[in-house]
Amino acid sequence: MLPVLFVHGLIGPFAEERTLSQLQPSVLLAPDLLGYGADADVAADSITIDAQVAYVQAAVERAVGESRVHLVAHSVGFVIAATFAHRFPERVAKLVSVEGNFTLADAFWSAQLARMTPGEVHDLLESDRRDPQRWLRDAGVHASAGHVRAAAEALAFQPSTTLQAMARAVVEYTGEPAYERLLKAVFARTPVHLVAGARSRAGWDVPRWALHSAAGYTEVPRRRPHGDARSARGVRPDAGCAPQGLSGPAVGLRGGHGRTVTADGYRARRPPGRAPR
Repeated sequence: MLPVLFVHGLIGPFAEERTLSQLQPSVLLAPDLLGYGADADVAADSITIDAQVAYVQAAVERAVGESRVHLVAHSVGFVIAATFAHRFPERVAKLVSVEGNFTLADAFWSAQLARMTPGEVHDLLESDRRDPQRWLRDAGVHASAGHVRAAAEALAFQPSTTLQAMARAVVEYTGEPAYERLLKAVFARTPVHLVAGARSRAGWDVPRWALHSAAGYTEVPRRRPHGDARSARGVRPDAGCAPQGLSGPAVGLRGGHGRTVTADGYRARRPPGRAPR
């Protein structure tokens, strides 16, 4: 299989061990975006969607040269991945969106962060870091020992300045009409697979055209509360609070453990209205 590039969301990394193990022995790339992890000291005013796309391009070229890649992106990471696919279509074989942002309705959390003062964002992140169990409970996620460890890692992965800079960049970028045109162009020439969690799907604002145009749609069943999935990364981002772990990202590449349905099949089950964002 071609190399697989994972693009993480607003909070936390995107390199959950059990997900990656399903794709061995493929080359797997999970770079820390600008402002995150190893690059957490990047100046906040340099964090834009265009800068993140250029950063991903450089990471791909360093790791695999001119090889095509499969892209797997979560939440706001989908904005970056879709823009990469639009600018470099010859480099992308397949794009998997794990509850990625399609509209401003998917930027609920980003919009809140963007409106806050830097001090308020800092205080909010510090409060969550002090009590990751509460952070999980507030998101409706069972606070198992593994979930708490993953949540603590995710919350420590980026400074508050990065959260606000990315939030503002996402709101500005996805609020432009050009973003929908970009997405439609990507769907027209690249196989795009949509992956959602059963718990969070109702809050994901997927346009009707995207459901019809997608190469596939997979819904990952909700895990039992006593499970220790170590997958709470990103439980409070924009796109429905889907975890960045589990087997969801692998579903669009090798089947995974979700149930795949057609767009028409999903609409038949969709509840009236969507969950508040």
